[in-house]
Amino acid sequence: VIATVSLVFTRQVECQVVQAENVTVMEGDRAEIACKLHSYDGSIVVIQNPYRQTLFFNGTRALKDERFQLVSFTNKQLRIALSDIRVEDEGGYYCQLYSEDTHHQVAVVTVLVPPKPVVEVNGDDPVENGDVELICTVPRSKPPARIRWFKEKKQIQGVSSQQQSGKTFEITSVVKFPVQRKDNGGIVTCEADLPSVKSSKQRTDFSLSVRFPPVVKIQPPSVLFREGDDLSLTCSITGNPQPDGVVWSRLNDTLPGRAERRGNLLTIAALSTVDNGTYVCEAENELGRSADEYVLVVYDPGAVVESQTSVSYAVVGGVLAIFVFAIICVLIVTVWFSMRQKGSYLTHEASGLDEHGEAREAFINGNETHERKKEYFI
Repeated sequence: VIATVSLVFTRQVECQVVQAENVTVMEGDRAEIACKLHSYDGSIVVIQNPYRQTLFFNGTRALKDERFQLVSFTNKQLRIALSDIRVEDEGGYYCQLYSEDTHHQVAVVTVLVPPKPVVEVNGDDPVENGDVELICTVPRSKPPARIRWFKEKKQIQGVSSQQQSGKTFEITSVVKFPVQRKDNGGIVTCEADLPSVKSSKQRTDFSLSVRFPPVVKIQPPSVLFREGDDLSLTCSITGNPQPDGVVWSRLNDTLPGRAERRGNLLTIAALSTVDNGTYVCEAENELGRSADEYVLVVYDPGAVVESQTSVSYAVVGGVLAIFVFAIICVLIVTVWFSMRQKGSYLTHEASGLDEHGEAREAFINGNETHERKKEYFI
């Protein structure tokens, strides 16, 4: 029994002469493969790739692949490095020790492919009040990537599918949602990761392009114009696609000869009353046309013009007058009802005094009325 136990123990020690560790690495990174040696006696140590091709023979390169480099070779280990690793490099690497008996261990190298999401819109850019369909594609991943969508930092639901090609997977996710004008320029994010691998998350932001007709607005000056003043009007436009420019005109008339148009800016120097009129700024794109108007009134130099501020004060004064009048009416009605109730109380009190007076008179006279009044009085 003792001999048997001793034999088993020796066999276990012999099985531990060479040792290998599994390695997991991302595609494109550097992987190190080590054959650890125990009680090494100078025997031949060989590392072979999954195709059983010898890579190193006691520290000497055997395969002409410059991606493999010797890291160290001691009586403790033989360690090599594989740079720019590919999925094709995945598999079992054999650590073999040739002594009286051949011992070998297999280091399994697993290559992961990180996701790299790409986002595109399906079809043309959407029009406001329509729907947009976005497609997020991960061309290669291993294992299959998980895709999630976010709009304004809120997750939205997409529909995913996958297709395998060799050891890698192509993942596609489609999301569809309505858009409005305010969504133009908004960011939608496609996030892809390998669920079983930490720090594998990759994000791709997509800027929405929502098409809508132009919106035109003339910024009106806040001053009154008199003869000799200069006018400057700015026309702001928004739209997608952006209009090429604006068109200035005067309603039912031509622009004054002194008018200068520089893009969105219209200027007229040395105004006169003949420049009065309605000026129009107009812009268009493939989805429509929009315009805004400004009415120019030029006054004589000596004309007295009520400012907008005084008009505002007049309006405020009128409102205050109505408010005060309403309060006075309420007070009058309240006082009238109060006086009416008080007068009714005084009338009943006076009636009671009259009855007491009659009763006293009947008591003094001692007549029949006195009896009735007396009973009533009591």
